Amino acid sequence: MAANITPLGQRVLVKRITEAEEKTQGGIIIPDAHKEKPQEALVVALGVGKDEDGKDLAFTVKKGDKVLISKYGGTEVKLNGEEHLILNENDILGILG
Repeated sequence: MAANITPLGQRVLVKRITEAEEKTQGGIIIPDAHKEKPQEALVVALGVGKDEDGKDLAFTVKKGDKVLISKYGGTEVKLNGEEHLILNENDILGILG
């Protein structure tokens, strides 16, 4: 999928890749409003890699990386009908695999 957005600065566009559990282990169904958001995501696009002074900054992640993101970080956006997040690279906790 080609993204229509280029994040600015040290921001990264990601798409969550795992769905939240719909049932507890005891079989109780969890409504959508109370599900936890998955923390695994796929990097879709990177920002321009410059700080406010115009100095080049290198990204630690690259397009296609599977990453672990902070639970409440980022701004949700819809692209082509799919939910994505734009977040600072600092909100990425680690690269998986």
